[in-house]
Amino acid sequence: MTVFEFSLRLGTALLAGLAIGFERQWHHKTAGLRTNMLVAMGAAVFVLLSISIADVASGVDVSRITAQVVTGVGFLGAGIIFREGSNVHGLTSAATVWCSAAIGCLAATGMYMETLVASVFVIFINSLLMPLDKWLNNRK
Repeated sequence: MTVFEFSLRLGTALLAGLAIGFERQWHHKTAGLRTNMLVAMGAAVFVLLSISIADVASGVDVSRITAQVVTGVGFLGAGIIFREGSNVHGLTSAATVWCSAAIGCLAATGMYMETLVASVFVIFINSLLMPLDKWLNNRK
């Protein structure tokens, strides 16, 4: 992989994390701009590393590192969730961080259109469905 391709894929992951994180920060939610950018970038770096290792060594399973990204980000997301009495907060932020990692993985594999579509879907769910979510929670 060339330095340009590496930079393009990593930059795509950063931009996707930026867009998702901007929406979270705009709505004053936990795990905002920097968190989502770092998670998307970190996931992309791990996937790019596995791709680079596979290019050098034969018989390497590139999915092993990606599988560990899923596990690691799940652990990170658990730290975002907290319980206050009978209420649980942070589930959506944790799920968004998980999605940011997945989108970073997409970007790292060069799936640019898929990265865009997934990012738009996450932003749509978090921002445009918020009024519907509030309405459903407040109905009697």
